[in-house]
Amino acid sequence: MTSPPPDAGVYISPAQTHAEVRRIADGQIRMEEKLDRLLDDQREHRETIADHETRLRTQERTALTEADVSGLRTDVEALKRNRWPMATIGVLGGLAGTVVAVVALFRP
Repeated sequence: MTSPPPDAGVYISPAQTHAEVRRIADGQIRMEEKLDRLLDDQREHRETIADHETRLRTQERTALTEADVSGLRTDVEALKRNRWPMATIGVLGGLAGTVVAVVALFRP
């Protein structure tokens, strides 16, 4: 091959052209791989969102009504009225201990 004349302008050899095309092709492959990963991530996000939507719809269908809440409040109030407070149990235990001590003191 002969070298181009000095006043011919810019000369790009076929090897340089091939190297540049190869570099552009490699960049395009990397971009395609990144886009594929983004699309996979987006698909996963869509599936997650659909799952959350399904769960929310299920919760909304099985949510407690006002009557259910009112019934639960009534049950809780009944339980509160019927419980033995710890202070009362403590006083009864103390009185029983005192009675046993007095009986043991006067018993021969």
